[in-house]
Amino acid sequence: MKRYINKLIIFPLLLSFLACTDLEEEPVGVLAPESFFKTPSDVQAAIYGAYGHMASETVFGRKLSLTLQLRSDMCDIGDRGTPARRQQVNDFDMDSNNGMITEFWPSLYQVVSAANAAVDGVQLIDATDEEKNALEGEARFVRAYAYYHLVRIFGDIPYIDYFVSDPDAVKSIAKTSAAEVYEHIIADTEFAKENLPDTHSGDVRTRPTAGTAATMLASIHLTLGNFQEAADEAVWVINNKDRFGYALEDDFQTLYIAEQADNLKEHIFAVDFLGQQSGSSSANDDIMGPITGIRGADQNGWSVSVPSMAVYNTWDARDYRRKVSLEDTTSVGGVATPYTEYQQVQRPHIAKFARYPGNANADTRYSDHNYVLFRYAEVLLIAAEALNETAGGPTAEALGYINQVRARARNWAGTMTDFPADLADGMSQSDFRTAVLEERRLELAFEFKRWYDIKRRDMLVEVFTGVNSLESHDNVDTSRDYLFPLPQDELERNANLLPQNSGY
Repeated sequence: MKRYINKLIIFPLLLSFLACTDLEEEPVGVLAPESFFKTPSDVQAAIYGAYGHMASETVFGRKLSLTLQLRSDMCDIGDRGTPARRQQVNDFDMDSNNGMITEFWPSLYQVVSAANAAVDGVQLIDATDEEKNALEGEARFVRAYAYYHLVRIFGDIPYIDYFVSDPDAVKSIAKTSAAEVYEHIIADTEFAKENLPDTHSGDVRTRPTAGTAATMLASIHLTLGNFQEAADEAVWVINNKDRFGYALEDDFQTLYIAEQADNLKEHIFAVDFLGQQSGSSSANDDIMGPITGIRGADQNGWSVSVPSMAVYNTWDARDYRRKVSLEDTTSVGGVATPYTEYQQVQRPHIAKFARYPGNANADTRYSDHNYVLFRYAEVLLIAAEALNETAGGPTAEALGYINQVRARARNWAGTMTDFPADLADGMSQSDFRTAVLEERRLELAFEFKRWYDIKRRDMLVEVFTGVNSLESHDNVDTSRDYLFPLPQDELERNANLLPQNSGY
Protein backbone atom coordinates (compact mmCIF):
# COMPACT_ATOMS: atom_id res chain seq x y z
CA MET A 1 0.00 0.00 0.00
CA LYS A 2 2.91 2.36 0.68
CA ARG A 3 3.64 2.69 -3.03
CA TYR A 4 0.09 3.93 -3.69
CA ILE A 5 -0.04 6.54 -0.95
CA ASN A 6 3.44 7.64 -1.93
CA LYS A 7 2.04 8.80 -5.25
CA LEU A 8 -0.46 10.99 -3.45
CA ILE A 9 2.33 12.66 -1.51
CA ILE A 10 4.75 13.18 -4.37
CA PHE A 11 2.33 14.22 -7.09
CA PRO A 12 -0.48 16.80 -6.85
CA LEU A 13 -3.98 15.40 -6.75
CA LEU A 14 -5.91 15.60 -9.97
CA LEU A 15 -9.16 16.24 -8.16
CA SER A 16 -10.23 18.58 -5.38
CA PHE A 17 -12.45 16.51 -3.11
CA LEU A 18 -14.80 18.75 -1.15
CA ALA A 19 -15.92 18.50 2.44
CA CYS A 20 -19.17 20.25 3.17
CA THR A 21 -17.32 22.56 5.57
CA ASP A 22 -15.47 24.18 2.65
CA LEU A 23 -18.40 25.08 0.51
CA GLU A 24 -19.13 28.63 1.56
CA GLU A 25 -15.91 30.17 2.83
CA GLU A 26 -13.36 28.23 0.83
CA PRO A 27 -14.86 27.43 -2.58
CA VAL A 28 -12.59 25.51 -4.92
CA GLY A 29 -12.80 24.45 -8.50
CA VAL A 30 -14.45 21.09 -9.07
CA LEU A 31 -13.68 18.70 -11.86
CA ALA A 32 -16.91 16.81 -12.45
CA PRO A 33 -16.68 13.00 -12.49
CA GLU A 34 -17.59 12.76 -16.17
CA SER A 35 -14.57 14.93 -16.97
CA PHE A 36 -12.10 12.73 -15.16
CA PHE A 37 -13.21 9.10 -14.79
CA LYS A 38 -12.34 7.15 -17.90
CA THR A 39 -10.63 3.99 -16.62
CA PRO A 40 -10.60 1.75 -13.53
CA SER A 41 -7.30 3.38 -12.58
CA ASP A 42 -9.03 6.75 -12.37
CA VAL A 43 -11.55 5.37 -9.90
CA GLN A 44 -8.81 3.71 -7.90
CA ALA A 45 -6.98 7.04 -7.72
CA ALA A 46 -10.03 8.60 -6.06
CA ILE A 47 -10.14 5.77 -3.52
CA TYR A 48 -6.44 6.24 -2.80
CA GLY A 49 -7.27 9.88 -2.22
CA ALA A 50 -9.65 8.79 0.55
CA TYR A 51 -6.89 6.71 2.12
CA GLY A 52 -4.61 9.71 1.90
CA HIS A 53 -7.06 11.77 3.95
CA MET A 54 -7.21 9.01 6.56
CA ALA A 55 -3.40 8.98 6.78
CA SER A 56 -3.24 12.61 7.82
CA GLU A 57 -2.60 14.56 11.01
CA THR A 58 -6.26 15.53 11.28
CA VAL A 59 -7.49 11.92 11.28
CA PHE A 60 -5.28 9.04 12.41
CA GLY A 61 -2.09 11.07 12.68
CA ARG A 62 -3.41 12.91 15.74
CA LYS A 63 -6.71 14.77 15.85
CA LEU A 64 -9.27 11.93 15.66
CA SER A 65 -7.08 9.26 17.26
CA LEU A 66 -6.00 11.49 20.15
CA THR A 67 -9.59 12.61 20.74
CA LEU A 68 -10.73 8.99 21.05
CA GLN A 69 -7.83 8.20 23.37
CA LEU A 70 -8.38 11.13 25.71
CA ARG A 71 -12.14 10.60 25.90
CA SER A 72 -11.59 7.13 27.33
CA ASP A 73 -10.67 6.13 30.87
CA MET A 74 -7.34 4.68 29.65
CA CYS A 75 -5.65 7.98 28.71
CA ASP A 76 -5.35 11.18 30.68
CA ILE A 77 -3.64 14.51 30.01
CA GLY A 78 -0.04 14.29 31.13
CA ASP A 79 1.51 17.68 30.46
CA ARG A 80 -1.12 20.24 31.44
CA GLY A 81 0.71 22.81 29.35
CA THR A 82 -0.73 21.19 26.24
CA PRO A 83 -3.35 23.22 24.29
CA ALA A 84 -6.71 23.65 25.99
CA ARG A 85 -8.62 21.89 23.19
CA ARG A 86 -7.08 18.56 24.23
CA GLN A 87 -7.75 19.13 27.91
CA GLN A 88 -11.38 19.98 27.18
CA VAL A 89 -11.90 16.65 25.40
CA ASN A 90 -10.29 14.77 28.27
CA ASP A 91 -12.04 16.70 31.05
CA PHE A 92 -15.58 16.62 29.62
CA ASP A 93 -15.83 20.40 29.35
CA MET A 94 -15.57 21.03 25.61
CA ASP A 95 -17.72 23.44 23.70
CA SER A 96 -18.71 23.67 20.04
CA ASN A 97 -15.58 25.62 19.12
CA ASN A 98 -13.25 22.86 20.28
CA GLY A 99 -10.27 22.73 17.93
CA MET A 100 -10.17 18.94 17.77
CA ILE A 101 -13.65 18.46 16.37
CA THR A 102 -13.41 21.42 14.00
CA GLU A 103 -10.39 19.68 12.43
CA PHE A 104 -11.40 16.03 12.15
CA TRP A 105 -15.04 16.69 11.12
CA PRO A 106 -14.10 18.22 7.73
CA SER A 107 -11.34 15.64 7.22
CA LEU A 108 -13.74 12.74 7.65
CA TYR A 109 -16.07 14.41 5.18
CA GLN A 110 -13.14 14.69 2.77
CA VAL A 111 -12.82 10.91 3.04
CA VAL A 112 -16.54 10.66 2.27
CA SER A 113 -16.23 13.05 -0.67
CA ALA A 114 -13.38 11.13 -2.26
CA ALA A 115 -15.32 7.90 -1.85
CA ASN A 116 -18.44 9.50 -3.34
CA ALA A 117 -16.42 10.60 -6.36
CA ALA A 118 -15.24 7.03 -6.85
CA VAL A 119 -18.77 5.59 -6.51
CA ASP A 120 -20.08 8.01 -9.12
CA GLY A 121 -17.03 7.48 -11.30
CA VAL A 122 -17.55 3.72 -11.46
CA GLN A 123 -20.69 4.31 -13.51
CA LEU A 124 -18.69 6.17 -16.16
CA ILE A 125 -15.86 3.75 -16.91
CA ASP A 126 -15.56 0.89 -19.35
CA ALA A 127 -14.90 -2.28 -17.34
CA THR A 128 -16.43 -5.63 -16.52
CA ASP A 129 -19.26 -5.76 -14.00
CA GLU A 130 -17.03 -7.68 -11.61
CA GLU A 131 -14.32 -5.04 -11.76
CA LYS A 132 -16.82 -2.21 -11.38
CA ASN A 133 -18.50 -3.87 -8.40
CA ALA A 134 -15.18 -4.44 -6.66
CA LEU A 135 -14.21 -0.78 -7.08
CA GLU A 136 -17.62 0.39 -5.93
CA GLY A 137 -17.42 -1.97 -2.97
CA GLU A 138 -14.08 -0.55 -1.91
CA ALA A 139 -15.32 3.03 -2.21
CA ARG A 140 -18.53 2.28 -0.34
CA PHE A 141 -16.60 0.54 2.44
CA VAL A 142 -14.37 3.58 2.91
CA ARG A 143 -17.41 5.87 2.92
CA ALA A 144 -19.12 3.66 5.49
CA TYR A 145 -16.02 3.60 7.66
CA ALA A 146 -15.84 7.41 7.80
CA TYR A 147 -19.54 7.68 8.60
CA TYR A 148 -19.18 4.98 11.28
CA HIS A 149 -16.92 7.35 13.22
CA LEU A 150 -19.02 10.44 12.52
CA VAL A 151 -22.31 8.92 13.66
CA ARG A 152 -20.88 7.46 16.85
CA ILE A 153 -19.24 10.75 17.78
CA PHE A 154 -21.94 13.24 16.76
CA GLY A 155 -25.22 11.33 16.37
CA ASP A 156 -27.46 12.94 13.74
CA ILE A 157 -25.23 14.28 10.95
CA PRO A 158 -25.41 15.40 7.31
CA TYR A 159 -25.42 12.31 5.12
CA ILE A 160 -24.09 12.88 1.60
CA ASP A 161 -23.74 9.98 -0.81
CA TYR A 162 -23.09 11.81 -4.06
CA PHE A 163 -20.16 13.71 -5.51
CA VAL A 164 -20.53 17.42 -4.80
CA SER A 165 -20.07 19.31 -8.05
CA ASP A 166 -22.28 22.27 -7.12
CA PRO A 167 -21.46 23.89 -3.76
CA ASP A 168 -24.87 25.57 -3.62
CA ALA A 169 -26.52 22.15 -3.59
CA VAL A 170 -25.32 21.36 -0.09
CA LYS A 171 -25.21 24.75 1.60
CA SER A 172 -28.59 24.04 3.16
CA ILE A 173 -28.37 20.29 3.69
CA ALA A 174 -30.06 19.09 6.87
CA LYS A 175 -29.07 16.38 9.31
CA THR A 176 -29.98 12.74 8.81
CA SER A 177 -31.05 10.76 11.86
CA ALA A 178 -28.42 8.46 13.34
CA ALA A 179 -30.71 5.49 12.75
CA GLU A 180 -30.91 6.25 9.03
CA VAL A 181 -27.17 6.87 8.82
CA TYR A 182 -26.59 3.40 10.29
CA GLU A 183 -28.93 1.93 7.67
CA HIS A 184 -26.79 3.48 4.93
CA ILE A 185 -23.57 2.31 6.61
CA ILE A 186 -24.85 -1.25 6.83
CA ALA A 187 -26.04 -1.23 3.22
CA ASP A 188 -22.66 0.02 1.99
CA THR A 189 -20.76 -2.52 4.05
CA GLU A 190 -22.97 -5.41 2.97
CA PHE A 191 -22.39 -4.42 -0.66
CA ALA A 192 -18.67 -4.36 0.04
CA LYS A 193 -18.77 -7.83 1.61
CA GLU A 194 -20.50 -9.22 -1.47
CA ASN A 195 -18.19 -7.62 -4.01
CA LEU A 196 -14.72 -7.15 -2.54
CA PRO A 197 -12.03 -9.76 -3.17
CA ASP A 198 -10.71 -12.09 -0.47
CA THR A 199 -7.20 -10.63 -0.77
CA HIS A 200 -5.37 -7.89 -2.66
CA SER A 201 -2.16 -8.04 -4.65
CA GLY A 202 0.79 -8.33 -2.30
CA ASP A 203 -1.59 -9.29 0.52
CA VAL A 204 -1.80 -5.65 1.60
CA ARG A 205 -3.95 -5.10 4.67
CA THR A 206 -4.49 -1.39 4.03
CA ARG A 207 -7.24 -2.02 1.50
CA PRO A 208 -10.50 -3.72 2.55
CA THR A 209 -11.50 -7.22 1.55
CA ALA A 210 -14.69 -9.23 2.01
CA GLY A 211 -13.28 -10.26 5.39
CA THR A 212 -12.74 -6.61 6.33
CA ALA A 213 -16.33 -5.78 5.46
CA ALA A 214 -17.69 -8.70 7.50
CA THR A 215 -15.53 -7.58 10.42
CA MET A 216 -16.92 -4.06 10.27
CA LEU A 217 -20.47 -5.43 10.01
CA ALA A 218 -19.81 -7.41 13.19
CA SER A 219 -18.57 -4.24 14.90
CA ILE A 220 -21.53 -2.17 13.69
CA HIS A 221 -24.08 -4.72 14.87
CA LEU A 222 -22.33 -5.01 18.23
CA THR A 223 -22.55 -1.23 18.57
CA LEU A 224 -26.27 -1.32 17.78
CA GLY A 225 -26.95 -4.22 20.14
CA ASN A 226 -27.86 -6.53 17.25
CA PHE A 227 -26.08 -9.40 18.93
CA GLN A 228 -27.24 -12.22 16.66
CA GLU A 229 -26.07 -10.37 13.56
CA ALA A 230 -22.79 -9.45 15.28
CA ALA A 231 -22.20 -13.08 16.21
CA ASP A 232 -23.07 -14.29 12.71
CA GLU A 233 -20.63 -11.91 11.02
CA ALA A 234 -17.79 -12.46 13.51
CA VAL A 235 -18.12 -16.25 13.44
CA TRP A 236 -18.23 -16.15 9.63
CA VAL A 237 -14.88 -14.34 9.64
CA ILE A 238 -13.44 -16.83 12.12
CA ASN A 239 -14.66 -19.83 10.12
CA ASN A 240 -13.13 -18.32 6.97
CA LYS A 241 -9.89 -17.11 8.56
CA ASP A 242 -7.73 -19.28 6.29
CA ARG A 243 -9.50 -17.93 3.23
CA PHE A 244 -8.51 -14.40 4.25
CA GLY A 245 -5.17 -15.25 5.84
CA TYR A 246 -6.16 -14.16 9.36
CA ALA A 247 -4.58 -15.37 12.59
CA LEU A 248 -3.20 -14.02 15.84
CA GLU A 249 0.43 -12.99 15.71
CA ASP A 250 2.49 -15.22 17.99
CA ASP A 251 4.15 -12.32 19.81
CA PHE A 252 1.94 -9.40 20.87
CA GLN A 253 4.88 -7.00 20.49
CA THR A 254 5.07 -7.70 16.75
CA LEU A 255 1.88 -5.71 16.24
CA TYR A 256 3.62 -2.48 17.28
CA ILE A 257 6.94 -2.69 15.44
CA ALA A 258 6.63 -0.35 12.48
CA GLU A 259 9.21 -2.17 10.35
CA GLN A 260 7.08 -5.33 10.54
CA ALA A 261 3.72 -3.65 9.97
CA ASP A 262 3.09 -4.66 6.37
CA ASN A 263 1.01 -7.78 5.71
CA LEU A 264 0.71 -8.93 9.33
CA LYS A 265 -1.65 -11.88 9.51
CA GLU A 266 -3.56 -10.31 12.41
CA HIS A 267 -4.27 -7.07 10.57
CA ILE A 268 -7.69 -6.95 8.94
CA PHE A 269 -7.64 -3.26 8.03
CA ALA A 270 -4.98 -0.64 8.71
CA VAL A 271 -4.10 2.90 7.70
CA ASP A 272 -0.61 3.33 6.33
CA PHE A 273 1.89 6.09 7.17
CA LEU A 274 5.20 6.53 5.35
CA GLY A 275 8.39 7.08 7.31
CA GLN A 276 9.72 10.65 7.18
CA GLN A 277 7.59 11.74 4.26
CA SER A 278 5.16 14.63 4.35
CA GLY A 279 2.55 16.00 2.00
CA SER A 280 0.28 19.01 1.73
CA SER A 281 -2.55 19.70 4.17
CA SER A 282 -1.09 17.49 6.94
CA ALA A 283 -0.94 14.40 4.71
CA ASN A 284 1.14 11.56 6.18
CA ASP A 285 1.93 13.54 9.35
CA ASP A 286 1.84 10.93 12.12
CA ILE A 287 2.22 12.51 15.55
CA MET A 288 0.92 9.75 17.82
CA GLY A 289 4.48 8.77 18.79
CA PRO A 290 5.43 12.21 20.13
CA ILE A 291 2.00 12.79 21.66
CA THR A 292 2.31 9.60 23.74
CA GLY A 293 6.10 9.56 24.10
CA ILE A 294 8.22 10.64 27.07
CA ARG A 295 9.44 14.22 27.24
CA GLY A 296 13.15 14.43 27.95
CA ALA A 297 13.89 10.84 26.96
CA ASP A 298 16.56 9.98 24.41
CA GLN A 299 13.66 9.14 22.09
CA ASN A 300 11.97 12.41 22.94
CA GLY A 301 8.20 12.80 23.19
CA TRP A 302 5.71 15.36 24.46
CA SER A 303 3.97 13.55 27.39
CA VAL A 304 0.46 14.60 26.32
CA SER A 305 -1.66 11.42 26.31
CA VAL A 306 -0.49 9.51 29.37
CA PRO A 307 -2.36 6.82 31.33
CA SER A 308 -3.21 7.49 34.94
CA MET A 309 -1.27 5.62 37.61
CA ALA A 310 -4.42 3.58 38.22
CA VAL A 311 -4.20 2.11 34.71
CA TYR A 312 -0.69 0.90 35.43
CA ASN A 313 -1.26 -0.20 39.01
CA THR A 314 -4.39 -2.23 38.27
CA TRP A 315 -2.83 -3.98 35.27
CA ASP A 316 -1.29 -7.22 36.49
CA ALA A 317 2.48 -7.15 35.95
CA ARG A 318 2.36 -10.78 34.86
CA ASP A 319 0.47 -9.74 31.72
CA TYR A 320 2.91 -9.41 28.82
CA ARG A 321 0.52 -6.93 27.22
CA ARG A 322 1.29 -4.43 29.99
CA LYS A 323 5.00 -4.64 29.18
CA VAL A 324 4.31 -4.13 25.48
CA SER A 325 1.74 -1.38 25.96
CA LEU A 326 3.45 0.75 28.61
CA GLU A 327 6.92 2.26 29.04
CA ASP A 328 7.81 2.34 32.73
CA THR A 329 11.57 2.63 32.13
CA THR A 330 13.31 4.51 29.33
CA SER A 331 16.74 5.67 28.27
CA VAL A 332 17.68 9.22 29.31
CA GLY A 333 21.23 10.21 28.46
CA GLY A 334 21.96 6.58 27.78
CA VAL A 335 20.89 5.55 31.28
CA ALA A 336 17.85 3.37 32.03
CA THR A 337 15.53 5.68 33.96
CA PRO A 338 12.34 4.64 35.84
CA TYR A 339 9.10 6.54 35.41
CA THR A 340 9.47 8.09 38.86
CA GLU A 341 12.33 10.13 37.40
CA TYR A 342 10.76 11.12 34.08
CA GLN A 343 11.27 14.81 33.35
CA GLN A 344 7.72 16.06 32.79
CA VAL A 345 5.16 13.49 33.91
CA GLN A 346 6.18 10.84 36.42
CA ARG A 347 3.91 8.10 35.16
CA PRO A 348 4.39 5.15 32.79
CA HIS A 349 3.71 6.26 29.22
CA ILE A 350 2.12 4.54 26.22
CA ALA A 351 4.70 2.48 24.34
CA LYS A 352 2.70 1.12 21.40
CA PHE A 353 3.42 4.04 19.09
CA ALA A 354 6.68 5.51 20.38
CA ARG A 355 8.84 2.46 21.13
CA TYR A 356 9.35 1.11 17.59
CA PRO A 357 8.34 3.88 15.14
CA GLY A 358 10.57 2.65 12.34
CA ASN A 359 11.82 5.26 9.89
CA ALA A 360 10.87 8.38 11.87
CA ASN A 361 12.49 11.59 13.01
CA ALA A 362 14.14 12.12 16.41
CA ASP A 363 10.90 12.53 18.35
CA THR A 364 9.23 9.63 16.45
CA ARG A 365 7.13 11.95 14.27
CA TYR A 366 6.47 10.96 10.62
CA SER A 367 6.62 7.29 11.63
CA ASP A 368 6.35 4.21 9.48
CA HIS A 369 3.42 2.76 11.44
CA ASN A 370 0.42 1.05 9.96
CA TYR A 371 -2.31 1.90 12.47
CA VAL A 372 -4.57 -1.10 12.75
CA LEU A 373 -8.27 -0.25 12.61
CA PHE A 374 -9.50 -3.85 12.84
CA ARG A 375 -7.50 -6.91 13.83
CA TYR A 376 -8.32 -10.57 14.28
CA ALA A 377 -8.16 -10.49 18.10
CA GLU A 378 -11.06 -8.05 18.07
CA VAL A 379 -13.11 -10.39 15.89
CA LEU A 380 -12.64 -13.15 18.48
CA LEU A 381 -13.74 -10.81 21.25
CA ILE A 382 -16.76 -9.58 19.28
CA ALA A 383 -17.83 -13.17 18.72
CA ALA A 384 -17.39 -14.01 22.42
CA GLU A 385 -19.38 -10.97 23.59
CA ALA A 386 -22.19 -11.41 21.07
CA LEU A 387 -22.59 -15.15 21.67
CA ASN A 388 -22.85 -14.55 25.40
CA GLU A 389 -25.78 -12.23 24.74
CA THR A 390 -27.60 -14.47 22.27
CA ALA A 391 -27.24 -17.64 24.36
CA GLY A 392 -28.08 -16.09 27.71
CA GLY A 393 -24.63 -16.90 29.01
CA PRO A 394 -21.18 -18.02 27.90
CA THR A 395 -21.12 -21.02 25.60
CA ALA A 396 -18.10 -23.26 25.11
CA GLU A 397 -17.62 -21.51 21.77
CA ALA A 398 -17.60 -18.07 23.36
CA LEU A 399 -15.16 -19.20 26.05
CA GLY A 400 -12.92 -20.67 23.38
CA TYR A 401 -12.70 -17.38 21.49
CA ILE A 402 -11.71 -15.24 24.48
CA ASN A 403 -9.30 -17.93 25.65
CA GLN A 404 -7.49 -17.80 22.29
CA VAL A 405 -6.73 -14.15 23.00
CA ARG A 406 -5.61 -14.92 26.54
CA ALA A 407 -3.43 -17.80 25.35
CA ARG A 408 -1.52 -15.50 23.00
CA ALA A 409 -0.98 -13.11 25.92
CA ARG A 410 0.79 -15.92 27.78
CA ASN A 411 3.55 -15.92 25.18
CA TRP A 412 6.13 -13.59 26.76
CA ALA A 413 8.38 -12.93 23.76
CA GLY A 414 8.76 -16.65 23.09
CA THR A 415 8.64 -17.85 26.69
CA MET A 416 5.33 -19.40 27.68
CA THR A 417 3.86 -18.32 31.02
CA ASP A 418 0.71 -19.24 32.93
CA PHE A 419 -0.90 -15.78 33.01
CA PRO A 420 -3.57 -14.87 32.09
CA ALA A 421 -5.23 -18.22 32.69
CA ASP A 422 -8.13 -19.42 30.57
CA LEU A 423 -11.57 -18.40 31.74
CA ALA A 424 -13.28 -21.39 33.30
CA ASP A 425 -16.74 -22.82 32.69
CA GLY A 426 -19.57 -21.81 34.97
CA MET A 427 -19.47 -18.02 34.68
CA SER A 428 -22.73 -16.12 34.72
CA GLN A 429 -23.76 -14.07 31.71
CA SER A 430 -23.07 -10.85 33.62
CA ASP A 431 -19.63 -11.95 34.80
CA PHE A 432 -18.65 -13.09 31.32
CA ARG A 433 -19.86 -9.81 29.83
CA THR A 434 -17.64 -7.96 32.29
CA ALA A 435 -14.74 -10.28 31.50
CA VAL A 436 -15.00 -9.65 27.74
CA LEU A 437 -15.16 -5.89 28.17
CA GLU A 438 -12.13 -6.04 30.45
CA GLU A 439 -10.30 -8.18 27.90
CA ARG A 440 -11.06 -5.61 25.22
CA ARG A 441 -9.79 -2.82 27.50
CA LEU A 442 -6.41 -4.52 27.90
CA GLU A 443 -6.01 -6.24 24.54
CA LEU A 444 -6.99 -3.12 22.57
CA ALA A 445 -5.52 -0.60 25.01
CA PHE A 446 -4.89 2.85 23.50
CA GLU A 447 -6.08 1.69 20.05
CA PHE A 448 -9.00 4.13 19.80
CA LYS A 449 -11.67 1.57 20.77
CA ARG A 450 -12.29 2.09 24.50
CA TRP A 451 -14.44 5.24 24.26
CA TYR A 452 -16.80 3.50 21.87
CA ASP A 453 -17.09 0.56 24.29
CA ILE A 454 -17.91 2.95 27.15
CA LYS A 455 -20.56 4.61 25.00
CA ARG A 456 -22.24 1.49 23.61
CA ARG A 457 -22.38 -0.18 27.05
CA ASP A 458 -23.55 2.99 28.82
CA MET A 459 -20.64 2.91 31.27
CA LEU A 460 -19.94 6.64 31.53
CA VAL A 461 -20.86 7.04 35.21
CA GLU A 462 -19.50 3.63 36.13
CA VAL A 463 -15.99 4.20 34.80
CA PHE A 464 -15.50 7.91 35.54
CA THR A 465 -16.96 8.22 39.04
CA GLY A 466 -16.38 6.36 42.26
CA VAL A 467 -13.39 4.85 44.04
CA ASN A 468 -12.69 2.30 41.30
CA SER A 469 -12.36 4.84 38.50
CA LEU A 470 -9.13 4.71 36.54
CA GLU A 471 -9.59 8.41 35.78
CA SER A 472 -12.09 10.35 37.87
CA HIS A 473 -14.37 12.98 36.32
CA ASP A 474 -17.30 13.75 38.60
CA ASN A 475 -18.73 16.22 36.07
CA VAL A 476 -19.73 13.59 33.50
CA ASP A 477 -23.32 13.89 32.31
CA THR A 478 -25.03 11.08 30.43
CA SER A 479 -27.49 13.51 28.85
CA ARG A 480 -24.59 15.41 27.26
CA ASP A 481 -21.34 13.52 27.08
CA TYR A 482 -22.14 10.51 24.93
CA LEU A 483 -22.22 12.88 21.94
CA PHE A 484 -19.78 15.62 21.00
CA PRO A 485 -20.99 19.09 20.00
CA LEU A 486 -21.51 19.80 16.33
CA PRO A 487 -18.76 22.20 15.18
CA GLN A 488 -19.86 25.80 15.68
CA ASP A 489 -18.43 26.94 12.36
CA GLU A 490 -20.64 24.39 10.59
CA LEU A 491 -23.73 25.65 12.40
CA GLU A 492 -22.91 29.25 11.49
CA ARG A 493 -22.63 28.32 7.82
CA ASN A 494 -25.74 26.19 7.78
CA ALA A 495 -28.58 26.76 10.26
CA ASN A 496 -30.28 23.61 8.98
CA LEU A 497 -27.83 21.60 11.08
CA LEU A 498 -29.49 22.93 14.24
CA PRO A 499 -30.40 22.04 16.90
CA GLN A 500 -27.03 21.62 18.58
CA ASN A 501 -26.52 18.38 20.51
CA SER A 502 -27.92 18.46 24.04
CA GLY A 503 -25.87 20.22 26.69
CA TYR A 504 -23.78 22.33 24.33
